[in-house]
Amino acid sequence: MDRAERDRLLLAIMGSPDPRQIDGLGGSYSTTSKVCIIGRPPEGMDADVTYTFAQVSVTAPTVDYGGNCGNCSSAVGPFAVEEGLVEAKEPSTTVRVYNTNTDKILRLDVAVKDGRYDPEGSARISGVPNPASRIVVWFDDPAGAVTGTLLPTGHARDVIDVPELGRVEISIVDAANPVAFVRGEALGVTGRESPAELDASADFSRRIEAIRSIAAEMCHIVDDRRDATRKSPGIPKVAFVMPPGDYQDLSGRTIPAADMDLLGRIMSMQTCNRAYALTGAVATCAAAFIPGTVVSDIVTDEARKARRIRIGHPSGALEMSADVEMLEGSVAVRSIGSVRTARRLMDGYVHVTESVLAQLAPP
Repeated sequence: MDRAERDRLLLAIMGSPDPRQIDGLGGSYSTTSKVCIIGRPPEGMDADVTYTFAQVSVTAPTVDYGGNCGNCSSAVGPFAVEEGLVEAKEPSTTVRVYNTNTDKILRLDVAVKDGRYDPEGSARISGVPNPASRIVVWFDDPAGAVTGTLLPTGHARDVIDVPELGRVEISIVDAANPVAFVRGEALGVTGRESPAELDASADFSRRIEAIRSIAAEMCHIVDDRRDATRKSPGIPKVAFVMPPGDYQDLSGRTIPAADMDLLGRIMSMQTCNRAYALTGAVATCAAAFIPGTVVSDIVTDEARKARRIRIGHPSGALEMSADVEMLEGSVAVRSIGSVRTARRLMDGYVHVTESVLAQLAPP
């Protein structure tokens, strides 16, 4: 199956393009319109499985393979154990995953009991209501996952001209995925707005997509910023960051400033993520250690010394651990990791009719 045929199939499976995705498995948000394609690695590759991530657009007939998804990556390890793609060893099995999108290796430590992945546990992550066993995900050597370098523009900070905003300072960091960072005050937001409030503002959406499109051109992901939304809607990501502050998450809980090192929001396919993309968190963590970025300006030296960066997001707080080496005038990012959870929801078949496929022209 060539890429055009595969994309048509994935669009049909998810029910795209349709803002409700009612005729498919998608959940009407970019975060619930994703596909993981798992396979065995070529002989000689130092990995247990290969993994390709597909971001299926909700409203357009496009499938984006430009980067990876960290939370989807978390499920690859348990899947590999349960499908017998890797030898299960109790009490924990390390699964080495080669991500084809970014040409990077991920390490996942997953709980095993009676020869199978054990989903039962007490680990909790913000945005997921129920506890499960810990999955420790490490992104090894994450720098340059898409652009080939940690700082795609060669600078920790750039100044760009944005329509309706004027001159804006941004930092573009590529670790697991490229992300353009901007201070919230430059956008006229506090970071305490709900994702729904931000998505409802046409002015905000237009301005932040303008920043993302300019960053895509600066990273040479697209030749012309005017093509970014169509040709690369998911990469680079754009995030805005603010100093720590109390706020209410989507469940109504108050998240105190003491629980975070910065307040952050990240965009996903032109909408505000209801939590915080894990690959975006990897880039945020890396940016915190790079002198001169808009992120490092906010994070304290105490947090950097602890090698722990905590991000306040719409669903709570996300803690990232960093293995970095501070060199003279630069930073070497060895690995960045976090704790995730996952469990198998169902097995079965998805059915696609010939008439639905016929309606979808190749993207």
